[in-house]
Amino acid sequence: MDASPYGLTALWSQGDVVTKAVAILLTMMSMASWYVILTKALQLLRYRAPAQAAGHAFWQADNVAAGVSCLGRDNPFVALASAGQGAVDHHTIHQGQLQDRLPVSEWVTLSLRQAIDEASASLQSGMAVLASVGSTAPFVGLFGTVWGIYHALVSIGSSGQASIDKVAGPVGEALIMTALGLAVAIPATFGYNALLRGNKSIIARLSKFGFELHALFVTGARADASGAGPQQSHTMHLRVQGAA
Repeated sequence: MDASPYGLTALWSQGDVVTKAVAILLTMMSMASWYVILTKALQLLRYRAPAQAAGHAFWQADNVAAGVSCLGRDNPFVALASAGQGAVDHHTIHQGQLQDRLPVSEWVTLSLRQAIDEASASLQSGMAVLASVGSTAPFVGLFGTVWGIYHALVSIGSSGQASIDKVAGPVGEALIMTALGLAVAIPATFGYNALLRGNKSIIARLSKFGFELHALFVTGARADASGAGPQQSHTMHLRVQGAA
């Protein structure tokens, strides 16, 4: 069966160096965007369980160490709790030194804020790739189309044949580059928006958890994130180990 004279195969075989370079660039952009989409989506899925534990199971534990164990490993929620406990321990041990005479509330605030910032940076990593691909891929494809049409018209003019069968093939093959650019840009744009919403949700939960942890390490009680003050529920009687 003979290969079709139109399509990607013909475009590649008849294209020059610039056309092939554009096609390779679009392929690399597509691979990079799909890699980021899949890895970041798996990361968000992996954070769902510790996010739920930070709102419930952590506060049902008998002490901070037991609560931290409920959050699992290698996620921003366990890092946030560990950072807060580490700040309390550090302040208790080194409070006699001049550089460590800040109130425990400020120590905990700084440590929790740093942990949240690091988690936010980790969540945002790779998002610039999707933004760049989504915004530039259509123009890269359009450049390939313009270049292909130019060479197709030059070839038609040189041969002196302007019938529809001679024009449709080269021009149609050049227009494929625009379609390729859109095929690369559309998943990157949708993926960026979906991941951005997921990241905002995780960061919001981290901020809420950090607010509650701050109240726990400073006052010994879980704070109400709505601003109503410490909760007096029976579910929050964690013993803050190392607190002054």
